[in-house]
Amino acid sequence: MSVFSSPSFDHHELVTFTEDTASGLKAIIAVHNSNLGPAVGGCRMYPYANDADALEDVLRLSRGMTYKSALAGLPLGGGKAVIIGDHRKHKSKALLEAMGDFINAQGGKYVTAEDSGTCVDDMKVIGSRTEFVSGVDESQSFGGDPSPFTAYGIYCGMKAALAHKLGSDKLDGIKVAVQGAGAVGRYLSELLIKEGALVFVADINQDNLDRAVELGATQVSVDDIIGLDVDVFAPCAMGAVLNDESIATLKASVVAGGANNQLANVSHGEMLRARGILYAPDFVINAGGIIEIHHQISGTPELSNAHVERIGETLREIFKLSDEQSVSTVAVAEQLAEAKFQKVAEGEVNTDNNFGAAALSAAYTSANHD
Repeated sequence: MSVFSSPSFDHHELVTFTEDTASGLKAIIAVHNSNLGPAVGGCRMYPYANDADALEDVLRLSRGMTYKSALAGLPLGGGKAVIIGDHRKHKSKALLEAMGDFINAQGGKYVTAEDSGTCVDDMKVIGSRTEFVSGVDESQSFGGDPSPFTAYGIYCGMKAALAHKLGSDKLDGIKVAVQGAGAVGRYLSELLIKEGALVFVADINQDNLDRAVELGATQVSVDDIIGLDVDVFAPCAMGAVLNDESIATLKASVVAGGANNQLANVSHGEMLRARGILYAPDFVINAGGIIEIHHQISGTPELSNAHVERIGETLREIFKLSDEQSVSTVAVAEQLAEAKFQKVAEGEVNTDNNFGAAALSAAYTSANHD
């Protein structure tokens, strides 16, 4: 396993590994870029098939966090942590404490929070060993859990995508296939059902499915969810679900979901565009969680929802620029993010925490004429 030759290595500032034999912890922390501020990102626990898969995931996820924070107008950089193991079998207090020590040893270069396979209670244990943890604010709604805010951002972004593609942001009667009914997928399903959407869910966990069905969703198999005849496909499970084979089966006209790294590679953004499918880039639409984390850290929770709602505005401008330039939405979004964090690296002061439509257009124009 080589870091520098990894396909997903992108001049990362820090990639560090640990193994604690006493607790069974095997983990990797990656910091992609800290030009805009300290690197913040969740701690994922997953039973990776091998070390190389874990490395690829943490490299891609940390890079995505850099782009996510930049386009959300946050003074944060991008980082991520992965723990190799099944959270249902291998998680323990000792393992989480060892993870806290590992994070603390980075001296603040990386700040952690919840992710797939970890929760608020886990962050409390990690936080007993390090100050560099967020998502545990008991005074906030949901106990500091950012998942509902991620779901709310997807909801706002989905409405923007529907307005652009179908001419209306009304959800009443809209069919949505939600792949993954965990925390984000469940909260998203609830928001959509309340607006009159017809929601179909698939998950490998029956308990997750049962909770979604209680909300009014219809259960379908994991094999059928991607190709379901719906208006919107919302991937809210693991990444790389959009590839040559799956894109060919899509019947949805919009892809808008919460999973990170939904595209197997960047070329699949163009493949979606060629098929006439509007793709809301994952690192834009799923930024609600990191926005909430930022407001927990900064002590301004009352501003969180309004900030999350600006995801829709950002996506509307990305869709517009994509149409004008005849390029994929993900290509536009990446250029916009790079224009922001790279200019800060060149000495510009980061004063723009509201990256609205005018700023997006200006950044895109600048990026294409430099």
